[in-house]
Amino acid sequence: MPKDPRDSPDGAATPPASSGLTAEQEATWFAYMRVALRLNYEINRELQADGDMSHQDFHVLNALADSPGERLQLSDLAIRIGWERSRVSHQVLRMEARGLVERRPSSTDARATDAVLTPRGRDALRQATPGHAALVKQMFFDGLDPSLLAPLHKALDQIHEQILAHGTLPRPSGRQSRWSQLGGAAGPRPNVVASFACRRVICWLR
Repeated sequence: MPKDPRDSPDGAATPPASSGLTAEQEATWFAYMRVALRLNYEINRELQADGDMSHQDFHVLNALADSPGERLQLSDLAIRIGWERSRVSHQVLRMEARGLVERRPSSTDARATDAVLTPRGRDALRQATPGHAALVKQMFFDGLDPSLLAPLHKALDQIHEQILAHGTLPRPSGRQSRWSQLGGAAGPRPNVVASFACRRVICWLR
């Protein structure tokens, strides 16, 4: 059997060309991707099983519910959740057919279209959020050393800011706050704040 040309004379595989990352950076990136890919699968599965919606549906509903008047121009919605404008347009069309959102002329630009949360969409989001939050707590926070929560939040905010500074999408307006008000909470809970920081990074890297 011919030898792989990448093998060194002693039989050890020759390392690939340098990626520009240190060994620790590469290991950290792979650790992040393992979490992001598996967590996205579990979240999508839970939302489909309990709320009859996809993770993509939840992103759209969540963004609209957290916006003034529960509406956003499609271009602003795309910026908010880190998608291409065409992808948002197709997603909103599918959700409109199910009664979760409506398309209306923009309240600020007659040439643009707004996505507007419907009562049915609001009810669907309200029903899905507790189970979604419980899954996030179980999968993301319950196995995390509490002393690492604040550093994790800080790290995710720094990464998100770097993506905003060097990425191709415009900077979104505002930050997620809606969950902090569920159940009459007085302010954002630490685990919720870190979860939104993680969500921002995951959305921009997908």
